[in-house]
Amino acid sequence: MKTRSKTFQIEKETAWETTGPGVKRQIMGYDGQLMMVKVHFKKGAVGTLHEHYHSQATYVVSGKFELQIGDEKRVIEAGDGYYVEPDALHGCVCLEEGTLIDTFSPVREDFLRASGLLK
Repeated sequence: MKTRSKTFQIEKETAWETTGPGVKRQIMGYDGQLMMVKVHFKKGAVGTLHEHYHSQATYVVSGKFELQIGDEKRVIEAGDGYYVEPDALHGCVCLEEGTLIDTFSPVREDFLRASGLLK
């Protein structure tokens, strides 16, 4: 059986999952090799420093974030993007409420399990 999302993800029909204080995500499409996730942060919310074996590329839709990747910190805002190589420590603090679009390769099976989409 293939692991994949439905062909279309309609925002108002797609569940949000709370992942921490002031942070929620919507899984917007995936298969075994690729995943796209929308993540919304309230001002002051923290994306805790973490690492994973997936490649990650992220686009900032709105807001302003202090982002840390490895030992480097930068403030990023709407229109910016960033890349996280596998196993790099990274996280953020939301300076102005906003939304990120995260893409991962391969799929984040841990997200699917947490959302009940994979057993």
